[in-house]
Amino acid sequence: MATTVDHRGLDAQGHIEREGSLGRVPHVFRPVVAAARDRLLDVYGGRLDSAYLYGSIPRGTARVGRSDLDLLVATRREPTEEDRDAARSLGEALDKEFPEIDGVGILLYGRTRLLSEPETYDLGWFVACLCTPLLGEDLAEYLPRYRPDSLLARETNGDLALLLPRWRERIAASDDSDEARRPLVRFMSRHLVRTGFTLVMPRWNGWTSDLGEMARAFGAYYPGRAEELRKAAASGCEPTGDARVLRSYVDDLGPWLAEEYARVHGVKAPRPDGIA
Repeated sequence: MATTVDHRGLDAQGHIEREGSLGRVPHVFRPVVAAARDRLLDVYGGRLDSAYLYGSIPRGTARVGRSDLDLLVATRREPTEEDRDAARSLGEALDKEFPEIDGVGILLYGRTRLLSEPETYDLGWFVACLCTPLLGEDLAEYLPRYRPDSLLARETNGDLALLLPRWRERIAASDDSDEARRPLVRFMSRHLVRTGFTLVMPRWNGWTSDLGEMARAFGAYYPGRAEELRKAAASGCEPTGDARVLRSYVDDLGPWLAEEYARVHGVKAPRPDGIA
């Protein structure tokens, strides 16, 4: 039987510790982080409530020329299409200017939604535990402390069954080339590994954002599927453009994982606006 680890990623009270900090940003990435901070202020001005880094750069594990810059931006009011266009333009400009990064991802939400009751154990948890403050007020001050329990598992990744039809549509609409499929393999691999990890997270009793460690934790409880998740973790770091990988995700691993997730933790509560 699998055993519980030493509460990795938790504080002395068993709450998930916030990962990442500005102090962990490697020196080579500090110019692009500084540029992002300054340009967010220029672009959004008084509409900006707060901004955060997340991902490998604030964790200190980013690879030069391979890792992307991940940002979450909270606006004072719900973002408009103009706000979203500005985020896309900003991301494209930073990606073009700084060869140290391989792409920019900017999540854009209104402050009200991030602090709303339905998002407490999803976007709220994401802000409080996985995001590093970069600008403005830290919204984590208005959010609870989080434990790696079944409620958190359900509300973070309990919507895979809803996502799979969209994934199939994206695959069908993509160009028939390795170059077009590679980003899909990377994205879907990471999502499935994180879902597999949160499936077992309450039993593992800890938190990690390392894909390899996530897959190993999952494999301790589901040895029959361990190799699939191990390969998905590898593809999340070094994606190929193999169409067979995508088919296996939406026809086999994904449906099985969605069914098992619903059996163990239930289904994510629907959002008022219908957005998963």
